[in-house]
Amino acid sequence: MKEKEAGGIILFDGVCNVCNTFVDFILKKDTDEFYYFASLQSEKGQQLLEKYQINKELDTVVVIENHQVYLFSDSIIKIAEKLSKPWSYFRFIIIFPRPIRNFFYRVFAKRRYKLFGQKSSCRLPTKEEKRRFLS
Repeated sequence: MKEKEAGGIILFDGVCNVCNTFVDFILKKDTDEFYYFASLQSEKGQQLLEKYQINKELDTVVVIENHQVYLFSDSIIKIAEKLSKPWSYFRFIIIFPRPIRNFFYRVFAKRRYKLFGQKSSCRLPTKEEKRRFLS
């Protein structure tokens, strides 16, 4: 699948339990199937990080829409905009200043493995989900 066929792309940490649960949630709540997915560890994920000159050491979910990159709390806001109600209302966190939103995002991201653990390998999509994952 070509990158431009996707409405948006979400790059996520494939070994993070929180990130994988978040991907499962998005798959259910993104009823228009706007987003496609790739793990940060995958070949496609690495290619996209390089293409968009995204620091590979960043601890964030990455959203790419219309050739624009969204990181940290901005990525969550972009995702929320495309989810079914009531989840789409979460985008209203934009009313808080970005430095405050990003502070809390980074605090959580830094502790997510300790709090929720991690997998020994990346998430594999089910047969039904496979078409939403970039390879």
